[in-house]
Amino acid sequence: MPSHNGRPSRPNSPYNKPNRPNQGGSRSNAGSAPLKPKKAEEDSESEIEMEGTVTAVLAGTMFRVRVASGHEFLAHISGKMRKRFIRLVVGDKVRIEVSPYDVSKARITFRLN
Repeated sequence: MPSHNGRPSRPNSPYNKPNRPNQGGSRSNAGSAPLKPKKAEEDSESEIEMEGTVTAVLAGTMFRVRVASGHEFLAHISGKMRKRFIRLVVGDKVRIEVSPYDVSKARITFRLN
């Protein structure tokens, strides 16, 4: 059957198919459970929060932070502190988050004083 421009229409073209609801083919999500987004609480539970003092300012917004127990961490500024241009100097008290995967590195999340 010719189309409006004189050429024969293609039978398997997606433009020739009638509009039908999904019949439950391989691309259907009808039977699957909806995906749940990760909550911020789940991520923060695995982080270890501590308070410490900046002992050295290093290149590339990296810092040495000493906590009350005497341990030192190599820490970088978190995204919000970097975004707001919060400056840190030696002697500032900060809150850090330590990842359980690498306990020698940390992320500075808040300046306390």
